[in-house]
Amino acid sequence: LPIAAVSGALSVGLGAFGAHALRQTLTEARRETFEVAVRYQFYHSLALFGVAILASRTPPLPSAGWIGALLLGGIVLFSGSLYALVWTDKSWLGAITPIGGVLLILGWLGLALAAWRGMPGT
Repeated sequence: LPIAAVSGALSVGLGAFGAHALRQTLTEARRETFEVAVRYQFYHSLALFGVAILASRTPPLPSAGWIGALLLGGIVLFSGSLYALVWTDKSWLGAITPIGGVLLILGWLGLALAAWRGMPGT
């Protein structure tokens, strides 16, 4: 839960920083990349928050740990690589982004599978 909250707070802070402080220094394409990073970080911070809640309920979601790890890894690799790409202009960092995207997708699929298994009659 604390990691999700910190990630959410960071995404709001980075979003504000990007909207105000970086407006004049980045090209339009780089601003759009930065905004994608912030948006995905925020959405997946909310997902992490939901997984943390499911992990804390009784009975807890047994797979919450690995689902959370996939989502957190996805945030770090997807959004982190985009932030680094914007700040350093090192285009090779863009090759890391899809790995983060795959982790995010796997996190969502893991959550879907856990929900499916938790449904009555399955």
